[in-house]
Amino acid sequence: MTKPVTRMNPPSLPDAGAIGYSQISIAEPGRLAYISGQVAWPANGEEIPDGLAGQADIVTDNARKALTAVGATPEDIVNARVYMIDLTPDRQDIVMQSLIKFFDGAKPSLTGVGVAALAGPKLQLELELIVRLPS
Repeated sequence: MTKPVTRMNPPSLPDAGAIGYSQISIAEPGRLAYISGQVAWPANGEEIPDGLAGQADIVTDNARKALTAVGATPEDIVNARVYMIDLTPDRQDIVMQSLIKFFDGAKPSLTGVGVAALAGPKLQLELELIVRLPS
């Protein structure tokens, strides 16, 4: 059986756990899945929402489907990387609401990156994952 990913927020660093992620994630050796950046492209071909909250919901839904496809859960996420256009504290708060719901208490390591553009003109958010696969 695979050991769980160990999460750490040492007192010598800011307490990231209080806002929904961990400063450090330790994964025992094993198989890893690198999940490409998920964006707000709905699988059914519907239009991309204009609002950031709507896009965040689709992004996390796509990421959840990717986890399911590899037999993993949010507890198996070692690292999540978020790319966002127009990264501001207010926009970050909107995205964190969806991420916290998606993580379902797992609190993986998380990096947020402000970018000028993504793969399509309407896209505002992209979520990339590194996942340790359960045995």
